[in-house]
Amino acid sequence: MEKLARAIWYENYPLGWILLPLEGIYRTLVMIRRYGYRYGWFAITQLPVPVIIVGNITVGGSGKTPLVLWIAQFLAANGWRPGIISRGHGGRIKSIPREVKPDDDPREVGDEPLLLARRTQMPIAVCRRRAKAGELLLAHHDCDCLIADDGLQHYGLARDVEIAVTDRARGLGNRHCLPVGPLRESMQRLDQIPLRVAQGCAEPGEYNMILILGDAVFISDDIVSRPLTSFCTTPVHAVAGIGHPEKFFAALRARGLTIIVHSFPDHYFFRPDELDFGDELPVLMTEKDAVKCAVAVNARHWYVPVEAHISPEFGVRLLELIKLRGYA
Repeated sequence: MEKLARAIWYENYPLGWILLPLEGIYRTLVMIRRYGYRYGWFAITQLPVPVIIVGNITVGGSGKTPLVLWIAQFLAANGWRPGIISRGHGGRIKSIPREVKPDDDPREVGDEPLLLARRTQMPIAVCRRRAKAGELLLAHHDCDCLIADDGLQHYGLARDVEIAVTDRARGLGNRHCLPVGPLRESMQRLDQIPLRVAQGCAEPGEYNMILILGDAVFISDDIVSRPLTSFCTTPVHAVAGIGHPEKFFAALRARGLTIIVHSFPDHYFFRPDELDFGDELPVLMTEKDAVKCAVAVNARHWYVPVEAHISPEFGVRLLELIKLRGYA
């Protein structure tokens, strides 16, 4: 189903036009929902600290989590005490908020929140209702701002700054809404968002973000690392269970590696045998995948972290928008 959806959304596979009546229904429901929040039919929770929403209008990965990591570190470096909230997609957490610790089970809290907990060491909570996750952090930690990872369409939480991320390699597909296209909301929604970030070649009004691969890290001991160039002497298995696996594979090839591709669905939980390829070649995977399979690896398994590099003007504008909302 995932391959069929990609073909319809990004390759103009003709079957998509059959779904046009369903797109009309979807757009109507989205409009009713937005008007419901705008005119007070549905409750909106206002938290007492600035809330920064990082999301996108398309289904699938666009670089949100690396950007959340960058924002959290940037705000901390500028005197803020951030907390991070998330739905915890892929985990079992539903309506009861829960803090995320670095040693938590990803099946409980989700892979992306666990990755952020390990990388930032900052307070993080997950809940389907992000406001409850935020309330939990404010009750137990000295947070003075909150960053919501993937919450652009979660209108039950009032927001002070919205940030939309777009992957220019994929773009907006056929520019139709679900299920005909990959859009969660219409393209006009981007015009209402003050901060727009593009992974790749930014267009006017957007800030450019580049994701840079770091050294490979041994999956069972994150103190041990190796330069990616040290893997160029032999083919390697490349594993990715993310929204756009080809992005990871292309980045490895660009660094001179010869890879054997193993693509899995986003948020996929591996069985031990699925990471054993019957040879002695190294296995490289994304950091998001690594948090889900630390108990199912051996000495050949490594993960490759990514760092977001973004225009300096983005950080300046972010602080300006927070200040404009009345926060010092």
